[in-house]
Amino acid sequence: MEARLNVFGNDLATKYMKYLVAANKVVSDSTLPAATQELVKLRASQINGCAFCTDMHSKEAAHAGETSVRLNLVAAWREAKVFTEAERAALELTEQGTRIADAAGGVSDEAWADAAKHYDEDQLAALVALISLINSFNRLNVIIQQPAGDYQVGQFA
Repeated sequence: MEARLNVFGNDLATKYMKYLVAANKVVSDSTLPAATQELVKLRASQINGCAFCTDMHSKEAAHAGETSVRLNLVAAWREAKVFTEAERAALELTEQGTRIADAAGGVSDEAWADAAKHYDEDQLAALVALISLINSFNRLNVIIQQPAGDYQVGQFA
């Protein structure tokens, strides 16, 4: 399987990707915990059916020390005991922020308030930015049918 568009071989796509990567650097340098960042990226990617990002972020998280139990339970986080209350709040915000079209009111006040109990304003800004950013990466990869399975940890470092 090959992608419909080579984003690394097209000048416009490459420029666009550089901006996305720069935005990701802002978030990754924030005080939002790295483990939370990977869980958010993985969950949004699962919801959006982005195989490439699911592959990438599960491998990056495992490399950073995330356990296979937690990675395997991200898709069913509500029933899993392995996530902190703060991570659960971030995952709920991720789900609601990713499924905007499915929810008439968008992100609920309750989900926002729960996240705000666990994260300061800068961390909330990073969380919102991350949710919007991973959704952008997901949509790009799903549209072009970027194949998955060959990602190597640190490939885009």
